[in-house]
Amino acid sequence: MRILHTSDWHLGRAFHRVGMLGAQAAFIEHLVTTVRERGVDAVVVSGDVYDRAVPPLAAVELFDDTLHRLAALGVPTVMISGNHDSARRLGVGAGLIGRAGIHLRTEPAACGTPVVLADEHGEVAFYGLPYLEPALVRDEFGVEKAGHEAVLAAAMDRVRADLAARAPGTRSVVLAHAFVTGGEPSDSERDITVGGVAAVPAGIFAGVDYVALGHLHGCQTITERIRYSGSPLPYSFSEAGHRKSMWLVDLGPGGALGAERVDCPVPRPLARLRGTLEELLADPALARHEEAWVEATLTDPVRPADPMARLTERFPHTLSLVFAPERADGDPETSYARRLADRSDQEIAEDFVAHVRGTGPDARERAVLRDAFDAVRADDTVREAV
Repeated sequence: MRILHTSDWHLGRAFHRVGMLGAQAAFIEHLVTTVRERGVDAVVVSGDVYDRAVPPLAAVELFDDTLHRLAALGVPTVMISGNHDSARRLGVGAGLIGRAGIHLRTEPAACGTPVVLADEHGEVAFYGLPYLEPALVRDEFGVEKAGHEAVLAAAMDRVRADLAARAPGTRSVVLAHAFVTGGEPSDSERDITVGGVAAVPAGIFAGVDYVALGHLHGCQTITERIRYSGSPLPYSFSEAGHRKSMWLVDLGPGGALGAERVDCPVPRPLARLRGTLEELLADPALARHEEAWVEATLTDPVRPADPMARLTERFPHTLSLVFAPERADGDPETSYARRLADRSDQEIAEDFVAHVRGTGPDARERAVLRDAFDAVRADDTVREAV
């Protein structure tokens, strides 16, 4: 069975104020063409179909057109909701849409109920594990501690129990939206840390033939059988080194597996340039970036006059301008934003406590801060859905 694995479309998202809907439509055209020309038997979409719980109308229209085009091909599609999606909204009409071969899996309670497809070698069970917000699903899975590892482990127990009751030789595919240990994140994924932990071990998915992951935006291989497709388009300059693609997976008899990357069309390359303004304007080696989307970091000790206007004369698609004068780390002029770069909310809060009190928080106080951040994030998830 030939499976096309994609995820993290983020329909409706912009890239530094540049609308991406046209590029997203071009990706959908590429997806449909790939399905038709490469003999795909099933499409799996591992979450974050939309960029937010209440997407703009144009994004909904593109999604609707996508469903019609996939259904017209007669190729079954399995989709799950991600942490950016509203599971309830995405799942509306799932029963009816399923009759057209588009299977939306957004209910945590249905983790152990697969979509069953068949080829000449027998059945393949597709299990959809939508994004499982620990604080909201702990009761459903009967776990004592609301953490990603606990709820995913409980969901996978249901998958393995159902699979064990099926005919010998039944192959299995799991769709999941999670941060798995060993994956490389970028700046464009929303933080899903709970209790100080965001990642779950790959061993949670033991016992299945292929795990189609979503959430991280870089295409990557955790193990031969556990892979991220990544987002089909870039959504932050941290993805400048990404090769945007999908996985074309061949699942043979006995779980034999082969995987091939299929490149996605990207509207413009990304470039992260660093130096003084005069260096960036004069360096001939930078000519190859003149049509790219550019993030320019200026290291001038004094902010130059009209930097954006001067940069766009050479790099007309400059989207981000950062000032980072080259100073010693202890220099009091170092910017607040620079001091906070790459630090979590928890670390910033702990630093604040140490600054005000003279000593950092103890273990009990760190736990209180963690619980507070977890509660706020869970509440934001509920409010966004409502």
